[in-house]
Amino acid sequence: MPNNIFLAPMSGFTEIAFRLIVKEHGAGLVYSSMLNAQGFVRDNRKTFELAEVSRKERPVAIQIYGSDPEVMACAAQIIEPECDIIDLNFGCPAPKIIANGYGAVFLKKPQELKKIVTRVVNAVKCPVTVKFRSGWDEKSINATEIAKIIEDSGAAAMTLHPRTCQQGFDGQAEWSLIAAVKQNASIPVIGSGDVTCPEDAKAMLDTTGCDAVMIGRASLGNPWIFSRTIVYLTNGVLLPKPTRQDRINNFLKFAGMMVKFKGESCASREIRKHIGWYIKGFTDATEIRRRVHETTSFQELKEIFVESYV
Repeated sequence: MPNNIFLAPMSGFTEIAFRLIVKEHGAGLVYSSMLNAQGFVRDNRKTFELAEVSRKERPVAIQIYGSDPEVMACAAQIIEPECDIIDLNFGCPAPKIIANGYGAVFLKKPQELKKIVTRVVNAVKCPVTVKFRSGWDEKSINATEIAKIIEDSGAAAMTLHPRTCQQGFDGQAEWSLIAAVKQNASIPVIGSGDVTCPEDAKAMLDTTGCDAVMIGRASLGNPWIFSRTIVYLTNGVLLPKPTRQDRINNFLKFAGMMVKFKGESCASREIRKHIGWYIKGFTDATEIRRRVHETTSFQELKEIFVESYV
């Protein structure tokens, strides 16, 4: 990998166009959205569309979730030719995921987690990695125990987001847990949580000793966080933040990619959830957002900025 600054998997966001934009800004590794293993086994068209990968974004990891070791293994075999790494999600705290017995539920069932990881590792030749959280709740922090199980099951690396399932994304990520896991691990440990700027990335690397840093929500509307972080870690220079024009140009490029991969009608709808981050802080953000939400074509989208806001 070119560097150790990675894009985190984010459901509904880290699809191919998003990943390509982030890759252009230097991310060392990008992850797909979290995808249901059942979708691959059942040959679900939507699942395969979400797993589409471009050679320009390699190396790329596809993240899957599920509860049945055999289904997870079968899904891994199906997608292995399309990616470089298969990542298993045992950290998602979304109520819908938890209610169906997926994601962070396995923090309460370490031996079931072990069965899945072992089975997937034995089913494929590519590296298998695991993303997990610090525990189910504050009374059951078991990150080091889970990390040991992941390593013993044959995983090639692991990512810890040091919040509990019950926390969701509230409160502060306990980076000290990343340090504790790293201290006892012989496979690479990726840190995740509360990295919002280049300085945060450096602080996480320095204080935890982790091998790589994963950036998620801070990259929404802000792919520059990767290029700025890489430069900062390389030579200590903190590049200026993108200008208004930089942000508009990148948004339109991203929208154009969305049109290419999803078609104009679908892209016009889905791009709306990204506009708020790209124009955050603009004095005319409310008006821009309103107009973007009314567009039905890429041409209309471009005219919003060309006519009034550049």
